[in-house]
Amino acid sequence: MTITPATFAYGPHPSQVADLYVPTGGGPFPVAVLIHGGFWRTPFDRELMEPLAEDLAAHGVAAWNIDYRRVGDGGGGNEWRVTLDDVSASLDQLGAVSGEYPLDTDRTALVGHSAGGHLALWLASEFQVAAVVSQAGVSDLYDAAHERLGLGSPREGFGVLDVPATVEFLGGTPQEVPDRYAAASPSALLPLETPMLLVHGDEDDRVPVGQSRAFAEAARDAGDEVELAEFARMGHFEVLDPRHESWTRTLGYLVGRLKPGVD
Repeated sequence: MTITPATFAYGPHPSQVADLYVPTGGGPFPVAVLIHGGFWRTPFDRELMEPLAEDLAAHGVAAWNIDYRRVGDGGGGNEWRVTLDDVSASLDQLGAVSGEYPLDTDRTALVGHSAGGHLALWLASEFQVAAVVSQAGVSDLYDAAHERLGLGSPREGFGVLDVPATVEFLGGTPQEVPDRYAAASPSALLPLETPMLLVHGDEDDRVPVGQSRAFAEAARDAGDEVELAEFARMGHFEVLDPRHESWTRTLGYLVGRLKPGVD
């Protein structure tokens, strides 16, 4: 089933847009907010999450697939704050359009991949939602900086060479800009007080599974409800395939949280 989304702007910048996928039928429908990854960099956009948005709508869950300004989008050296402000504003816009569509925004979940997983977890510390799913997410920005995740790549054509993605995004190391890490890293914001599912592959060469393992342990210690779903022989991008078992696990979790009693 192909569902044509409606596109909304939540600001003047071309990246401040979101697509709404509404299931067929009467509703009101719960909503999953989808946040793409790409190490907070400009070559990547919401197209990455389109297959998941279509599959959610086919299963009776509306999808709000967002874009946001990233490093290189003109944040003037303050890209990290611009990005966080944008993902927050996209949720405000969802509330504004919910009156036009059969949506139940009281049943909203956040789903993010990679850097989008970071943004989903961060948003869960700011907004009250039903659940949050991090797909191979960057949950600890301190460790991501220390481990030098997401070095710029001339082969892929993005990023500052030899600068880890988190350092590029936040404008410095944890020692140089400690307040930024404290404000932006989900690991520093626990407890999130939101049910969480962390999905990760043990062969992920972009964001190591240790990110999710350590965050799950810290979240539980802080009193949060968290599930860790590890998949053997899975890399970084399989979670974006609606045919993969990791998405089956994610979809089941979302349906259980948002639509009790529905298969």
